[in-house]
Amino acid sequence: MAEPSAEGSVPEPSDAELITATRAGDTGAYGLFYERHVHAARGLAYQIARDQAEAEDLVAETFARVLDVLRRGGGPQVGFRPYLLTALRRVKYDRARGEQRQVVTDELDKFDPGVPFVDPALEGLERTLVARAFLTLPERWQTVLWHTEIEGAKPGDVAPLLGMSANSVAALAYRAREGLRQAYLQMHLQGTLDEDCQPVLDKLGAYVRGGLSRRDTTTVEDHLDSCRDCTALYAELVDVNHGLRTIIAPLILGPAAASYLAKIGVGVGAGAGGILGWFRHAPKKQQATAAGVAAAVALAALALTLVSLQRDEPRSQ
Repeated sequence: MAEPSAEGSVPEPSDAELITATRAGDTGAYGLFYERHVHAARGLAYQIARDQAEAEDLVAETFARVLDVLRRGGGPQVGFRPYLLTALRRVKYDRARGEQRQVVTDELDKFDPGVPFVDPALEGLERTLVARAFLTLPERWQTVLWHTEIEGAKPGDVAPLLGMSANSVAALAYRAREGLRQAYLQMHLQGTLDEDCQPVLDKLGAYVRGGLSRRDTTTVEDHLDSCRDCTALYAELVDVNHGLRTIIAPLILGPAAASYLAKIGVGVGAGAGGILGWFRHAPKKQQATAAGVAAAVALAALALTLVSLQRDEPRSQ
């Protein structure tokens, strides 16, 4: 349930409450969904459609399809925005296939298969460590990370969507970031064979937060000075935003991720700032690896931008 406001007024229902109401047949609840999220849907539609008319058609069809999915008991429990944007890309993809060949109606009805839709142009991203770690998080954590870290929304703007106060959203976002770091570390540990790295990886999450004793801090730093792989991992953990924006955003938004985020004032490679900030204060032996990681982030952002521009070019009629 939504938290009561300080003034005692009745707050707006959260997205989770609206999902429940929509499944129960409340069309007014879905109308509020439309008001809350249509601007985001249009923002993505205008990046992937050929013209304004097609963009508006994509938005209308997507909302209609998602409504049908919710009424049948499918769809998200909390994270409506990411689900809606993924659905919009699926509608566009289905239409593109329909232009190339006749699509069987039953095939289009398989709209909610229970797995994220992955654009063929980005196939493979879902197997990265960041993506796998993100998908292990509770949906509520995924949702708050989407709004605050990827779309760059302020806690006060996200509060009505989650039925929480702004302070509670900020606290939830902090827990979600820490949860992502821990999940990412666990994914990395599963693939690590070097026994010398294991004790340090167990401490790396606390080291990022500055929560280690002086003795353990020295142990970790000595290891980082000699281990390129762990230094690269540390550079990634310092700022999880770059992984979210260069991997998770494209999984939801497709090749249009760069242009969509730029339109709302958030750069895909914005998370590189945290790495560069650390780089300026890092031990000299670690700086070369950090520079390489930061450069990789910038190249990933550039590649996504180029793919987006290619996808956005008007097609010949």
